[in-house]
Amino acid sequence: MSQISVNNLTFYYEGSYDNIFEDVSFQIDTDWKLGFIARNGKGKTTFLKLLMGEYEYIGNIKSSVKFDYFPFKIKDKEKDTLEILEEINPDYEFWKVCRELDYLKVDAEVFYRPFSTLSDGEQTKVLLALLFSQEGNFLLIDEPTNHLDMESREILAGYLNKKKGFILVSHDRNFMDSCIDHVLVINKTNIEIQQGNFSSWWENKQKQDAFELAENERLKKDIHRLTESARRTSLWADKVEAAKIGIKSDKVEKGLDRRAYIGEKSRRMQMRRKNLERRRNQEIEEKSELLKNLERVEDLKLFPLTHYKEKLVEMEDVMLSYGNEAQGKEIMKEFYMEIRQGERVFLQGRNGCGKSSIIKTILNQYRQQGGDEKGLFMQLRDFPDIAVGKVELPNQMVISYCAQDTSMLNGTIQEFASANEIDLTLFMSLLRKLDFSRIQFEKRIEDYSGGQKKKVLLAASLCKRAHLYIWDEPLNFIDVFSRMQIEELILKFKPTMILVEHDKMFMEHTATRIVHL
Repeated sequence: MSQISVNNLTFYYEGSYDNIFEDVSFQIDTDWKLGFIARNGKGKTTFLKLLMGEYEYIGNIKSSVKFDYFPFKIKDKEKDTLEILEEINPDYEFWKVCRELDYLKVDAEVFYRPFSTLSDGEQTKVLLALLFSQEGNFLLIDEPTNHLDMESREILAGYLNKKKGFILVSHDRNFMDSCIDHVLVINKTNIEIQQGNFSSWWENKQKQDAFELAENERLKKDIHRLTESARRTSLWADKVEAAKIGIKSDKVEKGLDRRAYIGEKSRRMQMRRKNLERRRNQEIEEKSELLKNLERVEDLKLFPLTHYKEKLVEMEDVMLSYGNEAQGKEIMKEFYMEIRQGERVFLQGRNGCGKSSIIKTILNQYRQQGGDEKGLFMQLRDFPDIAVGKVELPNQMVISYCAQDTSMLNGTIQEFASANEIDLTLFMSLLRKLDFSRIQFEKRIEDYSGGQKKKVLLAASLCKRAHLYIWDEPLNFIDVFSRMQIEELILKFKPTMILVEHDKMFMEHTATRIVHL
C-alpha cells in the first residue's frame, strides 16, 4: 500500500479562459476503489491525463506506482482483437487476459474476430480484461459504462467490486454504489475525499447543504439586525459627540468636568459602534464561506404537445434486418409495440438486440410521412435495410429526437441554433440551467467535453415542442446532478417518450413501462 500525493496543483489549457485546477492538494491511497464525481467540464478526464503525465502543470504529483488509463486508443478497429491487444501492450500475458475475460463472462472466441464486429459491451470488457491483467498498476478508468446495457453494467460492477487500486469516473449512481469504497469530488471551490460510496456521499452532501442553507438564513437575519443596531449606535454616538460642542467647564457631581464626562461617554459609544461594525463584518465574512459548494440545480421546463389521437406509435409484426435478403443480418422479427400519450417507455435488452433499430425505423417512418426533420438535429443515417410489417404514426405528429452520437456536432452554439431553427435565447437559457458557464458560449462545440456535447443535444430536444420525445442513450457522459435534474423534468411535465437508457436508477424513477427485447 502506498499513496498518491497531489500538492499545490494548478493547471490550465493553453489559451483557456480560466484554471481547471488552482492550488489543489490531497492524497489518495493506492488500495482504494475510488469513485470520481464532478460536473461535466470540471476536469475529471483532465486530472487522469495529468496523472498519466500527458500535460505540463504547476505543483507536484508524487507516486511510486505506475498508471494505466482506460479507454485505450485504437488506431484500426478492423484488425482482429488479438492484434489490437498486441498493439496496445506487446508484453501482455494471454492467459491473464483470458482469466479476466472469464470473470467478465465473455467467451474467448472474441479474440479471433475483428474488433469492429464486437458489441460495445464486448469491446469494453476485452479492454478492461487487458487493463486488469497488468497487475500492480494503479488504474484510471474513464466512463466504462457508456453504451453498456444494464446486464453488462451489473457484471462489470461485480467485477470491479472484487478489485482494488483504481479511480473510476462514472455518473451511474447504482453502478458506483456497487463497486467503490471512497469518493473523490470536485466541488465548486475545492476537492474533497470521503470514505463510502455514492449514496453515503450524497446523503452527507444533502445534510451539509441543508445546514448551510439554514445557517445562511440565520446569518442574513443577524446581519440585518446588526446593521440596524450599528445604525442606531452611530446616531446616538453622533448626538453625544454633538452635545460636547459649546459646553462650558462647569463642574458636575463628584467633581467631574461635564465636557470630559460627555467626551468619555462619546468615546465609549464610538468604541461600541466600531465593535458592532467589526462583528457585523465578521458575520458577513463567515456568510461568504457558506454555500460555496452548493449545487444550485434550477428547474428545467418542457411543454409537450397533446395530439388528438391517443395512440402515437403502432408497430405490428415488424421484422428488421441490415443488408440484402440473402446475406442480411436479421435484428428482430414479429415485434409488436404501441406507444400511447403520457407513456414513458424504455427499450431494454442486450447491446445489438435492436433498440436503436426500432428508434430509427420510427424516425424513418416519420420522415417518409413528411415530418419536420428540424427537430431531429442530425443527418439521419444507418436505417435498417429491410423493414417488414406495420409501422404507423398519426398525421400531424411532431417528434423531437436526441441522438446517441455527438460526433456530428461542430461550430458555435449560435451556428447550431441557427442551422436547426432553435430559439437561441431559450436554447442558451436551458444550457445555463444545465451548468454551462457563459464562457462556454464563446467556445466551439467540438472543444466541449463529452457531457457538454450531450447537453447540447438534450437542450435542443427540449427546445422543440413535440408530441413524442425519442431519446437514444441520452445520459451518456451526463453528470449526476444533471441526471437528477432531467428526472425531475420528466416527472413534472410527463411527456410521451421512447427511451433507450441503461441507468437503472433513472429508469426506475421515470419509466411507466419497460419493453424487454
